[in-house]
Amino acid sequence: MKRMSVFFCICFVFLYGLSHAEIKKTIAVSDFENKAGFNAEWNLGHGMAEMLTTSLTNSDKFIVVERQNIRGVLEEQDFAQSGRTTSAGAPQTGRLLNAQILVSGAVTEFAERTSGGGVGFNVKGFSLGGSGSYAHVAVNIRLYDVTTGQVIASKRCEAKAKSSGMSIGYGRSDWGIGTSNFQKAPLGKATQAAIDQAIAWICAELRNVPWQGKVVTVKDNVVYLNCGLESGVMVGDEFSVFSVGEELIDPDTGITLGSETQKTGKVQVFAVEDKFSKANTISGGNFDRGSLIKQE
Repeated sequence: MKRMSVFFCICFVFLYGLSHAEIKKTIAVSDFENKAGFNAEWNLGHGMAEMLTTSLTNSDKFIVVERQNIRGVLEEQDFAQSGRTTSAGAPQTGRLLNAQILVSGAVTEFAERTSGGGVGFNVKGFSLGGSGSYAHVAVNIRLYDVTTGQVIASKRCEAKAKSSGMSIGYGRSDWGIGTSNFQKAPLGKATQAAIDQAIAWICAELRNVPWQGKVVTVKDNVVYLNCGLESGVMVGDEFSVFSVGEELIDPDTGITLGSETQKTGKVQVFAVEDKFSKANTISGGNFDRGSLIKQE
């Protein structure tokens, strides 16, 4: 009898955990700065951002927004105000469309050196040597709160790799980041190792950042939320709803400091689509479009 009770308790905890899985935060990645002084014909900053975006997507822990061509929070804010986005749901100054977190980076080390001996011969712009090679890659990663533009956290991620035997120097665009030849070389392996470090750190760091979504609209007593199956929302999930007060702007820097919020009620999801969900009000009411929703 005791064994049966323990079994049911374990099953309950397991099913409870499944039904209350962590909701995916929305994250965007901007092109990295190239501070490494690398002279090859590669778009190093864009290539590193692409690798990070791919790894974040493959982690299945986030909703990843394509933002590599928008450099930083201010440019994203300008983009939203330029008239090139839809007016419905377009972000105001200080907010990034569909993203809660922005990842930015700077490549500071990107080098591969031979361990001895000179260049053997040149083939189509590649320098081939008869000795092994040693690669070192380092990138500084920063996480920004999109609403305030403030840095949440930063970290230097670096990795090394080496090979023995024939070494290859890179100098042409067809050996760019993402090619199979690059991935097999020490420089490619070191780059991927640095990206892997960054992914592990981002996942750990963002566990401490509370998830939040928004009310899209309220129709016939049904509250529509801007999160669905893609975000990990499930039927039965409950969210607290908060009204958003006046935006507070720092008089010295002009940076938004956020807004005061007030809890106005609670809702429970009864239907889930890919990108949105429907909820019933279980306390409070009179929710406005744009009201924040949080898990408590």
